[in-house]
Amino acid sequence: MQEPVAADPKAPPHPNRVTIMNPAANPRRMRRIIAEDPEWSLAIVPQLTELCIQHIINNFEKNPILNSLLPEHQRKVLDKISTSLPLTVTANLISDENYWKRCCTERWTVCDVSHYGNSWKQMYFERHLENILKFYIPDTTSPNQVLDIIPLCKEYVKKLEIDQFLPPVKLDQKKEDEEASDTESDAGIDEPSMDHFDMSILIPALCHLEELHLSYGVKDCGMNFEWNLFEFTYRDCCSLANALTKCPTLKVFKLSRSKVDDDKARLLIKHLLDHPSLIELDLSHNLIADRGARAVGKLINRSKLVTLNLCDNRIKAKGAEAIAHALSKNAILTSLNLRLNCIEDEGGQAICHALLVNSTVTTLHLGGNELSEPTATLFSQVLAQNITLTHINLSCNHIGLDGGKQLLEGMSDNKTVVEFDLRLAEVGQESEYLINQAIKTNREQARLKSLHHSGSTHGPPSQEEKLPEPV
Repeated sequence: MQEPVAADPKAPPHPNRVTIMNPAANPRRMRRIIAEDPEWSLAIVPQLTELCIQHIINNFEKNPILNSLLPEHQRKVLDKISTSLPLTVTANLISDENYWKRCCTERWTVCDVSHYGNSWKQMYFERHLENILKFYIPDTTSPNQVLDIIPLCKEYVKKLEIDQFLPPVKLDQKKEDEEASDTESDAGIDEPSMDHFDMSILIPALCHLEELHLSYGVKDCGMNFEWNLFEFTYRDCCSLANALTKCPTLKVFKLSRSKVDDDKARLLIKHLLDHPSLIELDLSHNLIADRGARAVGKLINRSKLVTLNLCDNRIKAKGAEAIAHALSKNAILTSLNLRLNCIEDEGGQAICHALLVNSTVTTLHLGGNELSEPTATLFSQVLAQNITLTHINLSCNHIGLDGGKQLLEGMSDNKTVVEFDLRLAEVGQESEYLINQAIKTNREQARLKSLHHSGSTHGPPSQEEKLPEPV
């Protein structure tokens, strides 16, 4: 039989031919077909592979197929699946960074992945968990919101920064009055606790947690401000302390602006003694006094602390003496911040005596501690003998003109200090100017030393290479 051919509308029909009507050959007929059939399309039918990929995308939540696909097909699926899929589906299945980048950028306006080890997946899970904890309301929010997310995020969370803990919802006044009228034996049984989320059920489960930054307070409370919104209770402290002992990977612990007093500080430090990994402790902007400072002194020589920040507390001379005693025996700590305490000259001189024998501290901040000339006189000996201190801050003290001259004399023999802050220390313009000149000389020597070391290690640098300025 002959091949079928398209019919010529002007030719008579042939008995041995099969006629095929091609709509494209007749514009009128094509327009008629398109007009009568709304689903008519001139587009090319997609390949079966594309149809399968689209089906996988549309049904990914119910049937997540990914690892069995070819790499190029995986790429297409990951580029198109929704970022709102449940974490129970995506958490342990998807490791592609581009997918988690989409999740982050679609959820948050500011996304600096460099703060999260350059991992978008780490950023997503850390910030997601932080948001849950920041808005967790005790006795109102279901604990399952946290418990359910732990198995999904524990492998990816390395740092938590929680700058808010919400207290329980306060009962209305009428209900409070009714409860107050009950018998003493029944009072308080059904009242919500004033404690916050129990960290002991979370922190030990995060097997890779290295940094923990906490602040027990409420942000943006406005006209609803009350002091109890910033209450770090003793039970909060107990649960947190127990959690810290069960987190051997923790390297940095910061608990600031939380009204931590001596008793709470001693409890926390008791559980941090002999911690295997802790290298940085920040208890700044709290209520720690001399008893807490003595506990800190014990911690200095019972841990691997490298950085200690006790800024803006209530430490006086006795507390400073305890810390100084620990410094005189310590060979690990490199940075000590006691700014905005009140150690006065008695405490300042104790620190100076410790620095005459200590050989590891490089950064010291004693600003705003009511120090005066006696401390400056002894500190001049430190400047002349200590060869490890590089950054010193004695600002906002009452050093005085004679004290400034003593410091200048000490700086004449010093070759290591590259930063010395004496603002508002009343040392006089001449002494401050000459000390700054000595600092510039030390910086230049440090730069040349760095240049020599760089040249001996990597060969001579090019003339266009610019060395970094010393801090």
